[in-house]
Amino acid sequence: MIAFNEQKNCQWKIAKRPNGNVKKGDFLYDETEIPTIESGEILLKTLYLNIAPVMRMYMSGESVANEKSLNIGDLIHGRGVAEVIESKHPSYQVGEIHQGQIGWQTFKKSKVTTAEKFRKIKNFKLPYSIGLSTLGMTGFSAYFGFIDCGKPKKNETVVVSGAAGGVGTNVIQLAKIYGCRVIGIAGSDQKCELIKELGCDGVINYKKDNVRSSIETLCADGIDIYFDNVGGNILSICLDNLAKKSRVVLCGSISEYLNDKPFGLTNYTKLRKTNSLMHGFFVYNYEDQFHVAEKNLARWIKEKKIKPIEHMFDGFQNMPKALASIYDGKNSGVAMCRIRKGPYEN
Repeated sequence: MIAFNEQKNCQWKIAKRPNGNVKKGDFLYDETEIPTIESGEILLKTLYLNIAPVMRMYMSGESVANEKSLNIGDLIHGRGVAEVIESKHPSYQVGEIHQGQIGWQTFKKSKVTTAEKFRKIKNFKLPYSIGLSTLGMTGFSAYFGFIDCGKPKKNETVVVSGAAGGVGTNVIQLAKIYGCRVIGIAGSDQKCELIKELGCDGVINYKKDNVRSSIETLCADGIDIYFDNVGGNILSICLDNLAKKSRVVLCGSISEYLNDKPFGLTNYTKLRKTNSLMHGFFVYNYEDQFHVAEKNLARWIKEKKIKPIEHMFDGFQNMPKALASIYDGKNSGVAMCRIRKGPYEN
């Protein structure tokens, strides 16, 4: 792991708005004093930071998912897993591990506001990075999106785009638990091999295969559930191939993140023709049910019905490079950066 200055709070800030994929010059590295805390505050030491496609939108000045827009010079938003190392708050104890809005920094002083969305990670004797993957917002998005919005039934045909990504890899495994037939769409032969191993009955490499003809062949009786992580043309193709009373779950739109002009969907009336539903969702609207998802997902992990897939980058200094790589499609599973080694890691 690449060392950084443990005597300072190291931070990545926005140097300029990105044009296309993020580049080194879009980021500003800074070192500040480690914060001191007052009554009602806690100090956390960062262990892992999430690398999410939506971060480019934050850097572009857009307000996304209730997060405020960022200005030049601001600390970059980001969820993380961190250990409480000092507490003057009655509800937080030293040694606890929490996930929440940490930002791209190696220490975090917090008044524990609702906006920071801190949540204690239970000790399942698993690496605490799982708080950013299957037992975090990624896994919860897969769980509530697929189960509550998708309403799966045994033997239904499920198509998952972005299937090798963090949410997609979890959706595939949930669909197999529910007895569904799963078709995964991914962007390389290596990723297609991964999603086959996770249970996909058919795979489509959208960079090599004709997606439309592949969908028509693999889903001859139509798609019962389309779990959309990418938006754009693949969403349009799947809308043309829906079964009766199908469900389209809108989770993400990574194909749009580098485009200045949004994709214009023109065939949404196919929903009417097939009596189908298109259902968008925001994972934090399920916050009062997170404990249910956590309990079930942890059980399925222990039963080896779900295998968390994590793409781990090493070193705080590599955060900008790690973010750029996910827009190039180089990661599988949940992308995150290890800042410090956490408990239960090999």
